[in-house]
Amino acid sequence: MNTSTQARGDAFEAWLARINQACGRFAAHPLGSEFRSELKEFQGGAIKLSQVELAQINLYRTSKEIAAGGSNNYYAVFQLDGRSRLEQGDNRVELSRGDITLIDASQPSNMTYLEKARQVSLIVPRQVFERARITTVNCATRIPGSAPIAALASGMVGEISRHDGIGMQESEATLDALVSLLRPAISGQESECDSHERLFRKSVSFIDEHISAEELCPELIAREVGVSVRGLYRMFSKKGMVVAQYIKNRRLDFCAESLRNAHFEQKLSALGYAWGFSDSSYFSTAFKSRFGVSPGEYRKRYAQ
Repeated sequence: MNTSTQARGDAFEAWLARINQACGRFAAHPLGSEFRSELKEFQGGAIKLSQVELAQINLYRTSKEIAAGGSNNYYAVFQLDGRSRLEQGDNRVELSRGDITLIDASQPSNMTYLEKARQVSLIVPRQVFERARITTVNCATRIPGSAPIAALASGMVGEISRHDGIGMQESEATLDALVSLLRPAISGQESECDSHERLFRKSVSFIDEHISAEELCPELIAREVGVSVRGLYRMFSKKGMVVAQYIKNRRLDFCAESLRNAHFEQKLSALGYAWGFSDSSYFSTAFKSRFGVSPGEYRKRYAQ
């Protein structure tokens, strides 16, 4: 191997290592000798985005990369210049300047950049969609740059990257606003609201109404909604969810909201109990698993 080839290989591996650090685990290979890429990162509060410039690169995630971590997110991809092709499942999308799409990090995906292209990739935690009650997300579908919501969303993301001092509360509110703005284009077809969809919505509404009840469980939900327990499991499974996991996550989201908005120092064990967690140790462990910090650290972050 000659020196120039070795240098290109080293540059490619260094770039891929930076991609994996910034965005999660990916695999890649160059599509020609004119491979090039630049990467700029921005992080503030809950906002984590990368601006990349690529050419002659195939970037992809298989089950191996997914298993390595970082699967509890979506990637919101904003095409700044050039063209790119993204594939996920049965969907294929061609992006040009101004277009937006979403990629599910928990599913295999493939991204190809033949010509020079610039993109912003924003990591959006899955819990942001859960807070918005979006249970089905349309991925690898094009939101055209000519659409008003695309222009507004792109402007919002561009503005974020120019502010170094954005705090946790502001950044989480920004992600919520962005998902709400894109909702008409990314949420599953509302026209599919058949009897099963209505039962599902009735189920999640019942869960929210009784979220603080310790006795809330699949059997109780199924009885109140009027389906079998097996039918309830199937409804949630079609949405890619597990009933017990959904209940736990909703309780944790309500706990986090209480910690953000609390005006007094409530005992953390009492807070967990108020939202249906009878075991304070389990509550603390589950909270840290979902939000990355303990309940006490989370409260201190917002108190500051």
